[in-house]
Amino acid sequence: MQRLTSAQRMQAASFRLLHAQRRAPAALLTSRSLSILNIPMSKIPNTPVPRRQYSSSSSSSDFSDMPTNVGRGINRQTPPWNTIVMFVPQASVYIVERFGKFHTQLEPGLAILVPVIDQVKYVQSFKERAVEIVPQNAITQDNVTIKIDGVLYYRIVDAMKASYGVDDPEFAVTQLAQTTMRSEIGQLSLDRTLAERTLLNHNITRAMNMAAKDWGIECLRYEIRDVHPPANVLESMHRQISAERQKRADILESEGARQAAINNAEGQKQAMILRSEAEMQTQMNAANGDAAAIRMRAVAAAEAIDKIAKAIAENGDTGKDAVSLSVAEKYVDAFGKIAKESTTVVIPSNFADVSSMATQLLSVMKTVSK
Repeated sequence: MQRLTSAQRMQAASFRLLHAQRRAPAALLTSRSLSILNIPMSKIPNTPVPRRQYSSSSSSSDFSDMPTNVGRGINRQTPPWNTIVMFVPQASVYIVERFGKFHTQLEPGLAILVPVIDQVKYVQSFKERAVEIVPQNAITQDNVTIKIDGVLYYRIVDAMKASYGVDDPEFAVTQLAQTTMRSEIGQLSLDRTLAERTLLNHNITRAMNMAAKDWGIECLRYEIRDVHPPANVLESMHRQISAERQKRADILESEGARQAAINNAEGQKQAMILRSEAEMQTQMNAANGDAAAIRMRAVAAAEAIDKIAKAIAENGDTGKDAVSLSVAEKYVDAFGKIAKESTTVVIPSNFADVSSMATQLLSVMKTVSK
């Protein structure tokens, strides 16, 4: 029998490793599986298992062939071998079975197991985990099909229920998140779905906690990441937003024109009030001036009359004759002015008064001349 060289043994081991990866692409190769394949750990290249990438910003046609069980079994921890003396990491729990039946639950720290008959069946971690929920179709209350995805944050609170209550806790909670999200979106319209993400996240988290309590899982929060409405709905939403903005612009413009007209009218009103007050003040000033002039003329006339009266009282008949002469002169002057300035001829009603006035005037002049 021909012995294989070292290079041939390594090539055969590589073929066995490749065959194992093709049979279980999602499983992580541990020291146990490598020992079964007879492959030393030092010969394993440090290359990650390729995973298909999904973009959350892709169009709806990019998700038509996307599986709903992406990531099933990836984060499941492989139970360690029974080494009699076990060291349980912090925030982890080992579920131990004896003869195929649950025996005990190992808490973090040192533990001693009976060889052969005790087996670590499950390893559960109490750390918070984040699971990406792949995009999926959902129908809103107003019959609009949208593409929506999110992120789920959960942790295991009961290792027994997580081990024996469900086969794959992460896969189960992911599927539950998808169905719950579709159910909650079906109760909301598209506008409310886009506007009330906080309420939708809260409702999804509450519904998931009610369903996942038998699995020993607590859903801490759910965050909707992207919502992709159809193209025609997006176009109509853009038109609606443009129309709403144009409406607000028209309203603001009309309000501005209205306020400008009010301001102009108010300005004209104030101007008219100020002009009327100015005219009133002018008239009052003119009236006060006229009144003052009349008072001054009246005072002057009174003083003149007073002086005339004193002169008459001092001179006796001669003073009276002088007054009569002055009156007669003014009388004649008045008739003369009327005759010059007007085409109308004024004839006294009694010519005897004129002749008597003339006679009196002549006698007064003679008396004064003496």
